[in-house]
Amino acid sequence: MLNAALAILHDEHRSFAAIVHGLHYLLREMREKGSAPDFKLLWAMVYYLEAFPEKIHHPKEDVYLFARLRSRTHEADALLDELERQHLDGSRQVRELEHALGCYEAGKPNGLELFAAAVEKFADSTRQHVAVEEKIVIPLAKKHLTPVDWVEIAEAFGENGDPRFGVAFDHEFRSLFSRIVNLAPPPIGVGPSN
Repeated sequence: MLNAALAILHDEHRSFAAIVHGLHYLLREMREKGSAPDFKLLWAMVYYLEAFPEKIHHPKEDVYLFARLRSRTHEADALLDELERQHLDGSRQVRELEHALGCYEAGKPNGLELFAAAVEKFADSTRQHVAVEEKIVIPLAKKHLTPVDWVEIAEAFGENGDPRFGVAFDHEFRSLFSRIVNLAPPPIGVGPSN
């Protein structure tokens, strides 16, 4: 179950990293090539970042991975406190993304630059956050957690989902991610080229 749990954690990290990468790509296309913004796609991407990492992934990390690690060792308590604080702060950062995108869509002067700055800030903090989880927390978890812990973590992150959220959420986010891929132009998706 260790491998199953880690595969899911890594896959979820890659999913929202792909969305952030996609936002960067679209911003570069708009800035450098003057591509018209696809607000439907941009809103879907921002919604995904708000709904999946903030409402599903991070709470599961806090409740299952971090809590289990705290119960087995105090070696990472300060680091886990900081990561949980960052999880709470993620909602504020997403609201900044939403506000900036709304300003851009409404035609506010420098709206594109405002949105680009919000994306950069979100991307930098996400990149740093995930790097700490992948390079420090996961190796500590591999060292300290028991097979029973990994079963619980794998089940929480697995296909059955967290009972607090239910299977409908898992299906909703898979569908949303697929929709984003189908709307986004190559090379980030399979949608129409600009």
